[in-house]
Amino acid sequence: MTSLIDVIFLLLLFFMLTSTFSKYSEVELMNAASGNGHENKQMLFVSLGEDSLMLNAQNVDMSLIAGLVEAQPNDGSGHLVLINLGEETSSQRLVDLLTSLRVVKDLQTMILS
Repeated sequence: MTSLIDVIFLLLLFFMLTSTFSKYSEVELMNAASGNGHENKQMLFVSLGEDSLMLNAQNVDMSLIAGLVEAQPNDGSGHLVLINLGEETSSQRLVDLLTSLRVVKDLQTMILS
């Protein structure tokens, strides 16, 4: 028969090995609101669907969108990307888009609802 301390040790070992030690990343979201004063930023419109991605009404590839946003002219104050989500768009697709756009300097994203 197994002693109680052995059982407790085995349970502790089991839970330590099966738990995840990964650090979960956070994604900052900002909802659209009136009067935030974004007049000086270059506004870009992104329409995100389940199977499509459009930047200013032009179909683009997810891997190229960061470069295309950086290539848009601005006055040095950065870009404001307005993101419109389609009906069937998954949250993973939104996270993929925000991750792709993370490399753009002076970028602010806003999710339209």
